[in-house]
Amino acid sequence: MEYIVSARKYRPMSFDTVVGQSALTTTLKNAVKSGKLAHAYLFCGPRGVGKTTCARIFAKAINCQNPTADGEACNECESCQSFNEQRSLNIFELDAASNNSVEHIKTLMEQTRIPPQVGKYKVFIIDEVHMLSTAAFNAFLKTLEEPPAHVIFILATTEKHKILPTILSRCQIYDFERMTVQNTIQHLKGVAEKEGIKYEEEALAVIAEKADGGMRDALSIFDQAASFCQGNITYQKVIEDLNVLDSEYYFRIVDLSIQNKVSDIMVLLNDVVNKGFDGGLLIQGLAKHVRNVLMAKDSQTLPLLEVSEQARQRYTEQAGKADTRFLYAALRLMNQCDINYRQSSNKRLLVELTLIEIAQLTQPDEGPANGRKPRRLKSLFKQLIRQTQPQQPVMQVAAAAPKNHRSVQSVQSQQTSQASQPQKTVVKVSSLGLSWNNLRQQGKPSKMQILPGTQGIETEQGPENATFTQEDLELQWMSMCNRMPQKLSGIASRMKNMNPVIKEMPAVEVVVANEMIKAEVEQIKGSIVNTLKLHLHNSFITLTVSVAEKGEVEKILTRREQFELMVKQNPSVGKLWKQFDLELA
Repeated sequence: MEYIVSARKYRPMSFDTVVGQSALTTTLKNAVKSGKLAHAYLFCGPRGVGKTTCARIFAKAINCQNPTADGEACNECESCQSFNEQRSLNIFELDAASNNSVEHIKTLMEQTRIPPQVGKYKVFIIDEVHMLSTAAFNAFLKTLEEPPAHVIFILATTEKHKILPTILSRCQIYDFERMTVQNTIQHLKGVAEKEGIKYEEEALAVIAEKADGGMRDALSIFDQAASFCQGNITYQKVIEDLNVLDSEYYFRIVDLSIQNKVSDIMVLLNDVVNKGFDGGLLIQGLAKHVRNVLMAKDSQTLPLLEVSEQARQRYTEQAGKADTRFLYAALRLMNQCDINYRQSSNKRLLVELTLIEIAQLTQPDEGPANGRKPRRLKSLFKQLIRQTQPQQPVMQVAAAAPKNHRSVQSVQSQQTSQASQPQKTVVKVSSLGLSWNNLRQQGKPSKMQILPGTQGIETEQGPENATFTQEDLELQWMSMCNRMPQKLSGIASRMKNMNPVIKEMPAVEVVVANEMIKAEVEQIKGSIVNTLKLHLHNSFITLTVSVAEKGEVEKILTRREQFELMVKQNPSVGKLWKQFDLELA
């Protein structure tokens, strides 16, 4: 016996068997009952939701000689029998994807002149009508506007915006909806029972979510899963076959984040990556999961969960343990990670930092130290650092890449002097280009923003007058550029190549290439000064912007050129780079 895929075998043959389009099918049945038929219909919507199927059912019902009381075809008259046996001369189907020329449309228009032999109407179904060329649309326009009384056109498309407005205005437009997860699950249950296949509802839910609202896609995936599972569709086999990340990971990550168990989350992330899943996929799935947990906290939003009943119960249980503020903050962090993921040069580190920040959201605050905000992230890793801290001396590497030849020499001399000292040194987070304060402040509003018009500096202790070094200035300058908003990305990129210099503590000078760049910097000068005051803890910082004289402008080195210069001047830096397998950010 010939095998037929489920998408064809269980294709609806009547309006009542169409899934998920009840309002639309009711309208079409009423049109058949009343006999008030338009001369042109346009069915539009995503793939696999029943556009062509409804067009065929509608065409059969229009020509049925004995329609039922509710507008369905009888399936017994000569017209219905000929249609079911694919020998009807009154219903024509044209695939506009492969027949989109003017000649094809002219041939079709010639057939409209011949009246039907059996039935009342000649029905022309044109699938993927948006693929017609502009010339073909124009050739079709006149006939569509004034067709013969015995002709009805049914157009189907997935991209309504590509159809000419003159065509749209001459059609009755029906927008098909995506299939809901629940409707898809119910339909798959019926197919499984007819085929004698055992199933788990959670497995069918995974198939429905993977189909993304398309019933044809759902049936195709169902056939694939049934073949893999050999007649017993289970959750574990489905996620293995479809290479879908188990939702159990998301539940565990949220539970561990509520308990501040960062180490367990890092082990879990490593397990996910080792299974071949991308970190960005994990963040996207986790964001969807947290959104569902948030929806499950309120009975009014609970119906928005397009999941199985068993999964809905689990979401409700976890929603009872998770604080709403924690869920909001976690969603913001994951959304920011998703935005930055493609541009990140170290994607795994970005995912790890995001998960760490999520895990510290519920960390209780410690007492303030010297009037500053508590260092929650540092306390979170206190025990872990004590357990894993190496006993042998570790060389401290400068955080910021040098901006010119003079700063390269200063970094080299600093490294040489530190290497010669016998006492043990400690690796600082700043050597990674970060600071505890920066990590803690990410995603949180602060008093100081890099925006034009920022006013003064406010501190709880009054004016500060801390001394800072050239390296401190360069580090905070680069960090400030990285934190600038998207609308200032242009000037931020140019400022990264500038070299601020301490002229006389705490006066800072920066030299720019031309007057145009100077004007741009002057517009946000107040915000720059306020930011430097805040992060360098000196309320008396001033900034002077001057234009370089002719011959004074030096070639601006890229980060890689700066690093190559460092390696050339000090080969030990290159050995350190190779030994620790470091990446240049």
